[in-house]
Amino acid sequence: MKLKLLAPAAVLTTFCFAMPTSAENVQQIQQLLSTKECGGCDLSNAGLVRANLSNAQLGEANLMRANLSRAQLMGADLRGADLRGASLFGANLMGADLSGADLRGADLREAYLVDVNLTDAQIEGANLQDAIGTPATVMDVADVYNWGVRAAQQKNLDEAIAYFNQALSLDPEFAPAYLARSIVRAQKSDLPGARGDAEIALELFAIQNNPQAFEATQQLIAQIDAAQNPDSGNNGGGGFMRFVGSMGALLLRLML
Repeated sequence: MKLKLLAPAAVLTTFCFAMPTSAENVQQIQQLLSTKECGGCDLSNAGLVRANLSNAQLGEANLMRANLSRAQLMGADLRGADLRGASLFGANLMGADLSGADLRGADLREAYLVDVNLTDAQIEGANLQDAIGTPATVMDVADVYNWGVRAAQQKNLDEAIAYFNQALSLDPEFAPAYLARSIVRAQKSDLPGARGDAEIALELFAIQNNPQAFEATQQLIAQIDAAQNPDSGNNGGGGFMRFVGSMGALLLRLML
């Protein structure tokens, strides 16, 4: 009989240790899932992966570090919600109201943000990489540029160009993106395109008084010209590709 009495106790002890140690309020989570109404609730650290929370009422809710990955939050009322450090990876937030919400440090990668209201929302440090429909007003050109640099380092050249295009749509005078796109185009053997981007970068670096980047861009143009005219005596070949590859260190220094 002792063994039979001890076994349930052991299971209960294991269950208790597996529960969150502080903020997750099971009763309020159950309320949210059953009624979709939990304004002002403490849902910090809640596990809500793939939860169907369309049109949920979550105004002023505490969702710090909650896991809402892939959750359906279409039309949800999240006004003033605390979403610091929350995971909204791949979440569908179409038409959600996030006005006044605190999204600092939140993971919004691949989230669907079409028609989202972000008025007065705090988004410093939020990861918006590959989010769909992100308003241009909340995008950081330096972040987009950095995503492109990382993609180029991983040899995802088409993806890198797409990021640099996006950065330039946000700021047409963002010189580092022209230089970076020039380097990637050279790696893809698009020398005319690479030269065109390098010329724009050169002009902008001159205007913006960046002598280091200006000189490096001049060298890149000279290398491109030599590669386009191998009979000139300056053989591009492998030396040209090595030079282009070495420009990656400059791109890192230009990360803002």
